[in-house]
Amino acid sequence: MDLEVKGIAASPTSQTQPFTGRNKLLQQGQTSRSWAIQNAGLPVVPRLDLGSLIDSDEEDDFSYIQLTTAHVHFNPPNSSSALSCITPCQISHTQHHLNELEQDIIPENLPAPTSKYKLKYQQYKTEMKEGYKQYSQRNAEKTKSKITQQFEEAIVDGLTTLDRKALLQQGYADVPYNAQRSMRKSNAEIVAAERKKQTVAEQVMVDHLSRAVISDPEQNLTTERQESARIFPDSKIAPLRFRKRTLHETKIRTHSTLTENMLSHKVQFDGRIISRNGRDACRELVGFFFAHDQSLTIYEYRQFGKNRTNVLPFIQKNIYSHQCGRRKGKHYQLGDFYVGANLTFLSSDHPRLPESIKENTLLILRITNIDQIALDSLKTDSVEREDDTTSQETNDRLVLKAIQDALKEQLHKRGVRILTGLGKYLQQLDKEGTGLLDKADLKQTLQVFHLELSENDFESVWQILNGNGSGKVDYGEFKRAIIGEMNEYRKSFVRKAFMQLDFNKTGCVPIIDIRKCYCAKKHPQVISGLSTEEEIKLSFLETLKDACSKSDEVSYGEFEDYYEGLSIGIVNDEDFVNIVRTPWGI
Repeated sequence: MDLEVKGIAASPTSQTQPFTGRNKLLQQGQTSRSWAIQNAGLPVVPRLDLGSLIDSDEEDDFSYIQLTTAHVHFNPPNSSSALSCITPCQISHTQHHLNELEQDIIPENLPAPTSKYKLKYQQYKTEMKEGYKQYSQRNAEKTKSKITQQFEEAIVDGLTTLDRKALLQQGYADVPYNAQRSMRKSNAEIVAAERKKQTVAEQVMVDHLSRAVISDPEQNLTTERQESARIFPDSKIAPLRFRKRTLHETKIRTHSTLTENMLSHKVQFDGRIISRNGRDACRELVGFFFAHDQSLTIYEYRQFGKNRTNVLPFIQKNIYSHQCGRRKGKHYQLGDFYVGANLTFLSSDHPRLPESIKENTLLILRITNIDQIALDSLKTDSVEREDDTTSQETNDRLVLKAIQDALKEQLHKRGVRILTGLGKYLQQLDKEGTGLLDKADLKQTLQVFHLELSENDFESVWQILNGNGSGKVDYGEFKRAIIGEMNEYRKSFVRKAFMQLDFNKTGCVPIIDIRKCYCAKKHPQVISGLSTEEEIKLSFLETLKDACSKSDEVSYGEFEDYYEGLSIGIVNDEDFVNIVRTPWGI
């Protein structure tokens, strides 16, 4: 069957006629194109007509146009003519065909969509919205019940995969640490700490013993005379206080009559703020309790770079009293200062505090270290009577210690998952963001995490914490009361590790930085070849991410909760210190 191609004359006698010049090129192009169509067996596609597209009831059944495939009977071209297959005739034909298509792309008589298609579109739109709504609900329920499902899995299997991965970190306890290198580092840290304490003590003495006042003689005038004889400044003449500055005995009255001998009878201590805000929790605070008037003051030590330091008052020198607990309203005495004691202050009484601290009603300071020699010396000189409150506090500590020992047995190998999940769950229950929860919420939390606590023990804890009778307690204090917390020696290394990661002092560390800084080369399983360094690092990151509310960063509270849970199963302090400082290099 012959097919007449548009623009090509398929005459059987055309092969025998002589061609010269342009006619010869045209003949070679026609022969090459016809030979390509013949060998490829391609159908000839008809012209696209959009105007023929109309709505049909059988829109899923496509109607095909019958196409007749024909071959043009030409002899195959010579190999020498293959490069000359593009001819001016073909170019003109292609341009003409494109012009026709451009005119027919959007026909004027295109019919509007029928009501049937509009109805189908509405149904499709409704189904998509409903499907997205159901997906969102399922996703929210899955996120809400994720913690509960993890602990149900723990009951069946005893230990989950996260528990086993968290226990891998305990392998660092068996790493032999270089004693000589450790001694050098410890000596350097001791020297730096003593230098810091000396700097703060000197600043305190300067602030409270300075008597010389550099000012102008006009300050000796009374206030009434200054107000009546007010002179407007002259731009051409410098003020008197700038022209004549003398050092003289001021007549300004001062209430303080302190001397160096009085201020020397003091106890110096280090403190930290109990807060989940990393920037506040890592502040370096140094306090002083003065025995002569039962007053105290707290200074903040700041270091900028390697050489620049600054010491500023954080709590002004004054006589303060307890703000919560059984001693609420009583002034601080010498017996209130020991390692692990809490000092409470009202944030509203100190307007110069940072805004992040003033968001909370109470400022709670924990004493982390104290000058024991000075404390014992002052205790021998002063006699403090033991009142009923002291015996009640002793009984409270015994009750909480018994509850903590019972719960630690349940948390021996799953402490990381329990404590990190507990912190996230309590934060979710605190919808108002006040840090306070009622009795029903706390009981619900114990049930969700399968922490067995008898009714009598729960009521004892509630009576101890809810001393003011408000009906709500701080859930951070509740968690510390029933589970306990690691000692200040262990926490000091946890803070060192976090401060080394948080070099910008923002209170949060990106996961990327943690991945870069964590080193698993000294893990026993890496040394023995049982695991690779990357496997140990990934196991740590997976358990740490499970403790975080955000997937890309870790806050100080979450970092501390992780090591708080890891600390439960470790008896020896040095073993725990090895677990912290070996991967972080502190």
